[in-house]
Amino acid sequence: MATSGSSELLLMLLADARLPVAGHTQSGGLEPAVADGLRDVPGYVRTRLTTVTRVDAAAGVVALHHLRQALPLGAVEAAWAARTPSLAMRRTSRAQGKALLRLAVRLWPDAPAVAAVAALDSPSRPAVLASCAAVTGLGPRSLARLVGYDDVQTVASAALKLLPLDPADVACWVHDALPEVEAMAEGVAGLTSPDDIPAAGAPQLEAWAEAHARTTRRLFSA
Repeated sequence: MATSGSSELLLMLLADARLPVAGHTQSGGLEPAVADGLRDVPGYVRTRLTTVTRVDAAAGVVALHHLRQALPLGAVEAAWAARTPSLAMRRTSRAQGKALLRLAVRLWPDAPAVAAVAALDSPSRPAVLASCAAVTGLGPRSLARLVGYDDVQTVASAALKLLPLDPADVACWVHDALPEVEAMAEGVAGLTSPDDIPAAGAPQLEAWAEAHARTTRRLFSA
């Protein structure tokens, strides 16, 4: 269980790209967007934060509430899936969840929260992150902040491989996105019911994800 002094360190560890959960294989959907001509990476980040990332953060927060109240997670997963209409996006989230769950089981083999998520059929990444938060004592706002920051950093890291950019500029983009990450986290931190998870669609992002899933020439898996 985390103390108040170690919570931020846990956040940094869970958001570290070196975590062995294949985060380096992800672009947050940026690769197909760039292939289609997108160059406004900060705008892309903002769009994700208000749509797919917000849905994931909210689902994680609600899953955390359910785990702490020993409530079943099926309705949370169903609500997340209904608000993630892209099959490619759902598959990516579940693949990431599977990788993270392997690590969680290794670190906390006897934790009830981890066992509850492991009992699900292909849990989403938000649900697995919620189990990590439940075990380590992270609060809902910290969990949502983790989801938001991780998404921004994933896109930023991929941008350096996909476009001719100055790393200093990309670091500034991440810094400038932090207030929006914080606002998103604050907005979803109080959610407790699957019905509260926002339905914030992003049709163009979903179309790019579906196109990327069908191509055989790609640098990132998603």
